Amino acid sequence: MKKFLVLFLMVAIGVAAADDSKISPELRNYPANQKAQIIVQYAPGTQVNCSGLLGLVGCLVNDVVRLGGTVLGDLPIVNGLVAVLDGNGIVNLSNQSNVLYISSDRPLSPTFSDAPTVTAVNAPYAWQSGYTGAGVGVALIDSGVNVNNDLRGFLGFPRVVWNQSFVPGSSSAADQFGHGTHVAGLIAGDGANSTGASYSTTFKGLAPQSYLLNFRVLDQNGAGTDSAVIAAITRAIQLKPWFNIRVINLSLGRPIYESYTLDPLCQAVEKAWQNGIVVVVAAGNNGRYQDTNGYGTITSPGNDPYVITVGAMNTMGTPQRTDDIITSYSSKGPTAVDAIAKPDVVAPGNLLVSIADPNSTLYSEYPGNQVPYSSYVYGGSSASSANYFTLSGTSMATGVVSGVVADLLQKNPNLTPDQVKARLMKTAYKSFPQFSSITDSTTGVTYTDQYDVFTVGAGYVDLQAALNSSDIANASAMSPAASYSDGYVYLADDPSAVWNTSAPWSNSAVWGSNEFVSGAPMVTGNNALWGSNALWGSNALWGSNALWGSNALWGSNALWGSNALWGSNALWGSNVSAGEQ
Repeated sequence: MKKFLVLFLMVAIGVAAADDSKISPELRNYPANQKAQIIVQYAPGTQVNCSGLLGLVGCLVNDVVRLGGTVLGDLPIVNGLVAVLDGNGIVNLSNQSNVLYISSDRPLSPTFSDAPTVTAVNAPYAWQSGYTGAGVGVALIDSGVNVNNDLRGFLGFPRVVWNQSFVPGSSSAADQFGHGTHVAGLIAGDGANSTGASYSTTFKGLAPQSYLLNFRVLDQNGAGTDSAVIAAITRAIQLKPWFNIRVINLSLGRPIYESYTLDPLCQAVEKAWQNGIVVVVAAGNNGRYQDTNGYGTITSPGNDPYVITVGAMNTMGTPQRTDDIITSYSSKGPTAVDAIAKPDVVAPGNLLVSIADPNSTLYSEYPGNQVPYSSYVYGGSSASSANYFTLSGTSMATGVVSGVVADLLQKNPNLTPDQVKARLMKTAYKSFPQFSSITDSTTGVTYTDQYDVFTVGAGYVDLQAALNSSDIANASAMSPAASYSDGYVYLADDPSAVWNTSAPWSNSAVWGSNEFVSGAPMVTGNNALWGSNALWGSNALWGSNALWGSNALWGSNALWGSNALWGSNALWGSNVSAGEQ
């Protein structure tokens, strides 16, 4: 299935700033008289150029309006606003001392491409033990949700308890694209439309008694912006005490342009994390980017070290997980700019059946993904069901993990986001092959994956193991940064991180001591991951001609080039397909 992507290109000509460090890469040298929709982050407590009783928002509005711009709305969660301003205005605004950073209001897209989901993560054990996500609110920030019987609870009342649109020009929170409804089913669907003596298969989500808050940020084509997502995150934080919102699901992403410390989208998810909400984010579907074997392709906000970033596994259509392999399209770390070790965990994401939206764009454009009655109804016809649909991608894997988190928080409601993340990573299943290969049936290209920390993170989410664990992390669970030296790659944890403590939270306990890359065993004594003859040797990811080399990811012909990672014919181009493997 074709991957839905947003093509993001800007021609950089015109004015030049004396100091452009406060301006994001794609806005530097922006045409003087051409307008752009931007996000401005200000220093905390900004009161510059205010008069009378004007508050912070008034000050920010004045800054933009004086420069000929238009303010579209405030974004208090990142101490900023979204506005329209031309190239000259952007430069002048960046020169103000109270401005921290200016970035474009970037387009986002859902991270799906285009199985026995629940058994792979041991969900039946949780349900049999009474953990179904009951009482836990999950904020789904996506393309909207259309409710069918699988999302109804007692007396048929919807378990979607809040609906709100952040799509400009639309007050409807209904799902016109079909992506959000599918993810909603993976989180909270109870299988009502496939339960009973007539059905051979029941399609349930991981937390079938949790309830959802529907924040629509993607339109009928699956397109959205940073500012819409930031506004939705803000509302989720506000509503947390009223609906016990403990999880935010972000099955979407876009390219990384700067450090997570400046990225407004990353700053917003961190605010949610600090407010006690577990943020689960898709890694991205860019693992087939061949110039780096898929490495360095994690999308934002999955690059933020606080959140749980999820890669996608292929269940191979079997209930046991011993034959499961990583999908060839699942994005790999380390992250661009900051080199954060991502993803954190992996979960089923390939060819997952969930709730269909028969009036959506996806359902109508991809009839091959419509689930026939014969696949789950005894004696059913080959006609397509209006109830279920198949999708693949890290979007789907993210929904699975959000459901897992809801179940875990039902049992342990006092766990903090860091404690949830640390426990899922430590208890993850870590028995993988050294390599796996898959050949695309359409292109004939073979993709080979190695099961290292940048591909599978800390391992395959295991709900049963997480529920049975009593380990409590009493420090940050920030994902560590990776570095390369003398032929070795190292994980450098933040001094406050739980991974710096002794067992049970050492690197070897969380990421495993039996990982292999090109036959070189992982070295745990000094945090080194692998040797000079492995994937990370002098001519590989950190080599002179590789990810960080002068002609590579950040080279003059690389990251922003027309044929490179973010170029028109490459990772985000219209000719890229993530596949279904």
